[in-house]
Amino acid sequence: MISNIAYLFPGQGSQSVGMLADLGELGNDIPEHLARASEVIGVDLSTIVTSGPDEQLNQTEITQPAILATSIGLFSMTRRLGLDMPCAAAGHSLGEYSALVAGGMLDFESAVQLVHERGKIMQAVMPVGSGGMAVVIGLSDDAVQHACDSVDGTVEIANFNSPDQVVIAGKKSDVQSVSIACTAVGARRIVPIPMSVPSHCSLLQDAGKQLDEVLSQLEFQHSSFKIYQNINAKVTDDPGEFKQNLVQQLSSSVMWYQSIRAMIHHGIYTFIECGPGRVLTGLMRRIDREVNATALSNRETLEELIRA
Repeated sequence: MISNIAYLFPGQGSQSVGMLADLGELGNDIPEHLARASEVIGVDLSTIVTSGPDEQLNQTEITQPAILATSIGLFSMTRRLGLDMPCAAAGHSLGEYSALVAGGMLDFESAVQLVHERGKIMQAVMPVGSGGMAVVIGLSDDAVQHACDSVDGTVEIANFNSPDQVVIAGKKSDVQSVSIACTAVGARRIVPIPMSVPSHCSLLQDAGKQLDEVLSQLEFQHSSFKIYQNINAKVTDDPGEFKQNLVQQLSSSVMWYQSIRAMIHHGIYTFIECGPGRVLTGLMRRIDREVNATALSNRETLEELIRA
């Protein structure tokens, strides 16, 4: 049965050693997906996710398949336990790949290999330590954009997370300069993100070209539900267009709160975060407090949702 519910899939930054471990008491869906992903990329993701170390889990080419595997394992569990199929979905950055697997556009193994390659491509185009990202809280989009424009360098808005929270990305020194400029005009808080790859900015355009070559070898199907894409907060049913949007996503801003508002505009008021952490549920409170948002990051929450 398809319900008037949207699933939200988290992206990089939501990972942690031991993530979703207590859900193992409800079934082997997550361990089985981690085992399948480990076989695809030749890396023991199961041990890394369970025991760490953090430094290895946080390597981009490891993080991406690990989050995909745990998110899809959790989605598989919701289906097995009888939760309704969503009518729509969105994924934050990397999470968009989880959404396309959940919707049946791409098989799980192909998606694991794809995001593993995506991670390696992203890391290869930027020397380690040369890129930077930071969360800016408490300024309007226009104010942050003005601060970016005031710096003679490469720094751009990478994520429009909520009306008062954006992420900036670019060369590390330029991100630091814009952070200072944002503080000077009233930003409540600046939080550096420990990522050496400046995702969703023009510095990754070359990575997009390489990703395009990988995507061209894959066959996408039509999704079983609507997927609101990062680059424009719109839905497409054209597999070819979806691929091109994934290529552009690497160097384009994530239109997250615009995607959520588009879904609300189309009558969706219940959102389920399907994956590790509660980042997207937290952002929902900043976007619209009137909607229902639940994060399936632990056994208790999932069991409550099943009962409801």
